[in-house]
Amino acid sequence: MLIDVASANLIDVYHTLVSIVTPRPIAWVTTIDAKGRVNLAPFSFFNAFGANPPVVVFSPVLRRDGSRKDTLRNVEATGEFVLNAATKALAEKVNLSSKELPYGDSEVDIAGLTLEPSLKVKPPRLAEAPVHMECKLRQIIALGDGPLAGNLVIGDVLLIHIDEAVVDQQGRVDPRKLQTIARLGGDFYCHTSDLFEMKRP
Repeated sequence: MLIDVASANLIDVYHTLVSIVTPRPIAWVTTIDAKGRVNLAPFSFFNAFGANPPVVVFSPVLRRDGSRKDTLRNVEATGEFVLNAATKALAEKVNLSSKELPYGDSEVDIAGLTLEPSLKVKPPRLAEAPVHMECKLRQIIALGDGPLAGNLVIGDVLLIHIDEAVVDQQGRVDPRKLQTIARLGGDFYCHTSDLFEMKRP
């Protein structure tokens, strides 16, 4: 099977990419709009890039009609966001928060989640999540202007909240306790509980 991206159907390219690049961690992002209304959405184009300074990147793709998602609009307006851990216990709520609602309506309400104030940024944190990263926008890089085009939201991590319940005896986050989930292709997710260890050479 070969896919020539230049001539292939855009939706087919998207589905192929997200089926191959797996597993993808989930950025569960809280933002606020200019009126202070809270938005919550998951993004599986997400990762960390460097620790000095600590930088995270996630990418809200444009909708199929080419419009910008609420999270992107909010980050553009306020320059701040919070990343909340998407865990096994919260999987259904993560999925619920992916529902597209009218601008200004909050996914926090339909998912039945609780908000807590952040300490260094205005967007709140999700009380139910065991880890949060408060972030300030560094840069947004638009990768295109049509449907499904990516927008790299690059943020500096200002503050990390970690629940002691997911920390091991050495003071590090224990993946067996954190139990994040990840995205695969289609409607598939996976758990990060099937672990194996290899020492670096």
